[in-house]
Amino acid sequence: MRHGSIPGAHGRVRSLTLLGDPILHTPCTEVTDFGPELVRLVEDLFATMYAAQGVGLAANQVGEPLRVFVYDCPDDDDVRHLGHVVNPRLVETDGMVIRGPEGCLSLPGLEAGTERYDHAVVEGFTMTGEPVTVHGTGFFARCLQHECDHLEGRVYADRVQGWRHRRLMRQVARASWRR
Repeated sequence: MRHGSIPGAHGRVRSLTLLGDPILHTPCTEVTDFGPELVRLVEDLFATMYAAQGVGLAANQVGEPLRVFVYDCPDDDDVRHLGHVVNPRLVETDGMVIRGPEGCLSLPGLEAGTERYDHAVVEGFTMTGEPVTVHGTGFFARCLQHECDHLEGRVYADRVQGWRHRRLMRQVARASWRR
């Protein structure tokens, strides 16, 4: 992204990968090339996230098995957090565990009560290779944990248990996007 540009303004909207595609359950590979293709991917991720009206998007959700995600997400105090992380590592989760509604662009229109910590710290790099540390609380902490899960080959449905999981899987089976 150029200084002062709007994230995604130069990106193209890509098709979303939906639950059932094996790429969503395959751990992503580390990014080793911090060149123009990575810049294009980050721009495309922002453009796709905004088009789908999401708050975060991982590269495997557009079919790229790379460790990259973008976010434009508020925390519980309605403070906006905007950025991207390349090769993220979830280095800290703590605080209260809160079960809250969670959705995903790869399971459109569905959500389920999912347990997440209310504080998370992610370390990684920017698309230019600069180290970055992102601290999140509340809803933004949920977003960070959700996107890191994607890069490990997990979706939020994998964390839902018991009757909530059974209900969610019934909804997935009936979803129009599964046909």
